[in-house]
Amino acid sequence: MSEYTVTRADLIDAVYKEIGLSRTESAVIIESILSHITGALIKGETVKLSGFGTFDVRHKKSRMGRNPKTGREVPITSRRVLGFRPSSILKRRVNASLTKN
Repeated sequence: MSEYTVTRADLIDAVYKEIGLSRTESAVIIESILSHITGALIKGETVKLSGFGTFDVRHKKSRMGRNPKTGREVPITSRRVLGFRPSSILKRRVNASLTKN
């Protein structure tokens, strides 16, 4: 597996190289996309990117948990968690890349 992480700067650079916009314009596009996705998730909406996957927000109820170090019960407050389900197309592409190595 690779130790490399794709960053915002990498995405901006990819848009710059692929489309030919300036780096500033590329940064505005990437930031706008990420802002729209974030805003939708904050509102509790589902974000579906065809061929990539689906982001959704799930609500978890409060419950009693256990501190694994001490064994004491501790309350876990209710919260929202972000989930991601990759599309079947993305899964196929990732798995196909494993067979090429």
